[in-house]
Amino acid sequence: MRRIIVVGSQGSGKTSLSRNLGRKLGLPVVHLDVLYWWPGWKPSDKTSFRTRVTEAIAGDAWVVDGSFSGLAFDLTLARADLLIVIDRPRWLCQWRILWRSAFDRDATRPDLPEGCPEQFDWKLMKEAWRYDTERVPVIEAERLQYGPDVPLLRLRRDRDIKGFLESVSANADD
Repeated sequence: MRRIIVVGSQGSGKTSLSRNLGRKLGLPVVHLDVLYWWPGWKPSDKTSFRTRVTEAIAGDAWVVDGSFSGLAFDLTLARADLLIVIDRPRWLCQWRILWRSAFDRDATRPDLPEGCPEQFDWKLMKEAWRYDTERVPVIEAERLQYGPDVPLLRLRRDRDIKGFLESVSANADD
């Protein structure tokens, strides 16, 4: 377990899990948002984004935070040892997004690119609300196409995430 992808809705906890896994396993964490967004929340073009992702996952070990299905999931999934899906209730993701936008407003985080502070965004809220119906089918189709043999782990509750993190060893290669 040296190349891990963590996916889930906005507000599901994928960044926290990615950082904790990276720290525990001594792996670099690749935040796809950092590679995709330019200052002022301007999106990258597909070609340059895919080039940055390819460079970021060129090493033998990493944790990728996010999927960017339709843009780069095929790249990361083709090299992954494990796909972790955080499957949280919509209301919880919505609450976390609201909390972040209220209390971390204009703050910077390591998973956000420079010049892209945390802020409230209706589009993000709508995407999170529709994640199960709009994004999950796309992610699942790409998983079956590009990584059907990649082991899949679904985590639904805090205790699932905590138990998984406790079971992971920095020396584990399984």
